Amino acid sequence: MSMDRLLRAWPISAILTFALSIRLWRLNQPSGYIFDEVYYAKNANSLISSAVELDGQGQAEFVVHPPLGKWLIAIGIRVFGNSEFGWRFASAIFGSLSILLIYLVVKKLFNSEFLSITAALLMTFDGLNLVMSRVALLDIFLMFFILLSFYFLIINNLWLSGSAIGFALAIKWSAAFLIPLLIIFVVIYNKINFKNFFKVLNQFVFLPILIYVISWSGWIFSGKGWARQSESNVFSSLWNYHMQILDFHRDLNEKHAYQANPWSWLILGRPTSFYYEGSGNCGATKCAQEILALGTPILWWSSIFAVAICFGFLITSLERSVAIILVGFAGTYLPWFFIQNRTTFYFYSISILPFLILSIIYCLNLLIINIKYKKYVLGFIFLVALNFIYFLPIYLGISIPYSQWLSRMWFKSWI
Repeated sequence: MSMDRLLRAWPISAILTFALSIRLWRLNQPSGYIFDEVYYAKNANSLISSAVELDGQGQAEFVVHPPLGKWLIAIGIRVFGNSEFGWRFASAIFGSLSILLIYLVVKKLFNSEFLSITAALLMTFDGLNLVMSRVALLDIFLMFFILLSFYFLIINNLWLSGSAIGFALAIKWSAAFLIPLLIIFVVIYNKINFKNFFKVLNQFVFLPILIYVISWSGWIFSGKGWARQSESNVFSSLWNYHMQILDFHRDLNEKHAYQANPWSWLILGRPTSFYYEGSGNCGATKCAQEILALGTPILWWSSIFAVAICFGFLITSLERSVAIILVGFAGTYLPWFFIQNRTTFYFYSISILPFLILSIIYCLNLLIINIKYKKYVLGFIFLVALNFIYFLPIYLGISIPYSQWLSRMWFKSWI
């Protein structure tokens, strides 16, 4: 590798090293299952031994999300054992890779090393990304494959873009919201005629469905899974199971202490507490130890204005880059408003995060046309970093004096 390439590579290498380090540090803490790890980590361990999700008594367990995300969690368990570090390891890797991926996305969209590094730093300094990278939940994988699909869309490799959205669909059904928007985007911006439309359907409908069905191979071939023998043939049984899953999601409206309506997500109205312990060794009379899934406030609140600006430029210019950003934003956020009766949580918005950052980058790209404004971009990154560091104890679950914890609860709804 030439000296010039080394000099170009060191900033992103340093960012990734820091990001991975902070994600792996004390990854085995807190001990035990936290929040929905009690489902996904246990399901992942069952996949290793039985290829399907079985409960502690070896009986088929009703699960409501496709298998792929749990298979990814299972990789860490397979390598490091059925322990906290093992079941959280894959999340840390994919959370770190998402930083590299947004760097590459910005490189392709804006052809700017400065903005690419800026995007990587903003992703690194986001608290929600950090928290979701340190727990064995599915959403960090969902976010990664959605963003990967957009990377391939940008470089116009539609087969790989469709494959990536298929992987996302095999993690959570919410990825399906993006598929019609991706098709519309391709038809408009690639000027697809009727003759080529069937090819687009193959790329973004039939290929994702094929990948999705393949992700159920363990259930299909084991014969032990929930509802596996409910019908006369395997695909009828699979359809029957999916109808049960659909009924579950449609009827999920139980009250939860940390449920958050989509209207509140971007303003951080009700972040999700994954863990809280009122005692601890912090050197004070009263301590608090919490893991709060909360985006870095300055970053998220700034993105609201950036998204609005992007909508304005889309209306006036129909520029491809801003259209890509807003397709991602719309597909990961707006559909939730049609199912507001369902119990939803703020941490679902991790899939929106890359497009919030990209909207900021789009606005910064307009700003740095004048070179003297670069200092303002650096100032913004500095403020986000300070904000991130301030909240770091409640992202990492570090025991701190109760008074310090309370000072970080900027709103009553955060408690």
